Amino acid sequence: MNEPDAGPLLVFANFLSDLAVDLEEGQVLAQWAQQAPRKAWLLRDGDALVTPGALSEEFRRYVSDLTGLPRERTAVIKVPPAGAVPLALAVREAGLMERVAAHARQPGTALLPTAPDASAVGFARDLGLTVHPYATADEAAAALPVTMLLNTKAGFRRAAMQLGMRLPAGRVCRRPEVEGVVRQLLARYEQVVVKPDRSAGGHGMRFLSWKDVEGGGLALATVGGPQGTWVVEQRVAVAESVSIQMENTVSGTRALFSGAMRTEQGSFTGYASPLPMSCAHVAGELEEWGLKLGRNLAAHGHLGPFGLDALVDTDGVPYADESNVRRTATTTPHAMVTRLTAASGEAHPAWTVSKGHTRTAFGLTEALDRLRAHRLAFDAESGEGVVLYADAPPDGRSWRYAVIAAHADGVSEWEGALVEAFGLE
Repeated sequence: MNEPDAGPLLVFANFLSDLAVDLEEGQVLAQWAQQAPRKAWLLRDGDALVTPGALSEEFRRYVSDLTGLPRERTAVIKVPPAGAVPLALAVREAGLMERVAAHARQPGTALLPTAPDASAVGFARDLGLTVHPYATADEAAAALPVTMLLNTKAGFRRAAMQLGMRLPAGRVCRRPEVEGVVRQLLARYEQVVVKPDRSAGGHGMRFLSWKDVEGGGLALATVGGPQGTWVVEQRVAVAESVSIQMENTVSGTRALFSGAMRTEQGSFTGYASPLPMSCAHVAGELEEWGLKLGRNLAAHGHLGPFGLDALVDTDGVPYADESNVRRTATTTPHAMVTRLTAASGEAHPAWTVSKGHTRTAFGLTEALDRLRAHRLAFDAESGEGVVLYADAPPDGRSWRYAVIAAHADGVSEWEGALVEAFGLE
């Protein structure tokens, strides 16, 4: 969020949401929730963070030092684990409603959810809050149907076809029909990709060829249940996976940033902005698609951020892939980068977020010492360096980091030096 004039915010890190993945997929949602500490970069004076993942005091000091905002000017409310339930219910079960309500009593306070789902809207109503950026909770509720629909693979595919986006050949079907549809498409294409309707980060996705179906009985993920909806598509020969992040405001739809995703077997592992030269030529069409999608969402009442993902094939042709009508893994890092580089005068810095595994485990103190010893720590004056944006990982080895520089070549240089300094595998 890049709106410093907004009123007080209750930043609601509801990673456990049925907006992206069925709540029955509790294990993967709990893993994603480990990234909740990154929401600390959104906090301004007087804001509070409701989080399912603890923030260490050392990480809070680190964020405070880089943002210049004393940590006592913000609040963090840690919600204990409650299983595969929405964060709003976990708050109630932990007896934390009064503590949260105390921060909601400031005039003009709004809820800023990671996922604008029904549970979050209901939570805002219970607290007498609006849902940022909507004027009322009722307006946020009115947008829920399109928000839920466009976070599904099938819903996006239908909308993209209506809006004239280029799509891989494919079909929407129920789970019992998947194998037959796979066979039909494999008669025309070398490989296909099978995607559960409501999934994110590549969860449940499979890439299949004839050898995978010769014996019959595809082993699909449990996502969506026995009659759930799935999408089967031709597998594009991917050269780059790209995305554009957009925002709907009362003034219209605008592009925020674009970049290339780092993926492994369809799963998101990182992001680099701006688009690399190898696929920069798709920027115009990507933005055109984003504007069309944004106007479609706005017509149904949606305000706030959303993203559109696409695949660029080896011939340089882009294909629309999916939409994410929520805050994604890149929106908060982008807001952080914008905030931290404000003093440097660099209007459009290059940046990347990624995850690397160290050969040995260590804590945040040693990690920061290594950055300083190798002169890699982010410097606000130059607007360049490395930021450990998500606190120390539970295993001490799976570090998430951001690299910021004036240009893409600089990002590569900084990241190469980080690999050596941290002993990344």
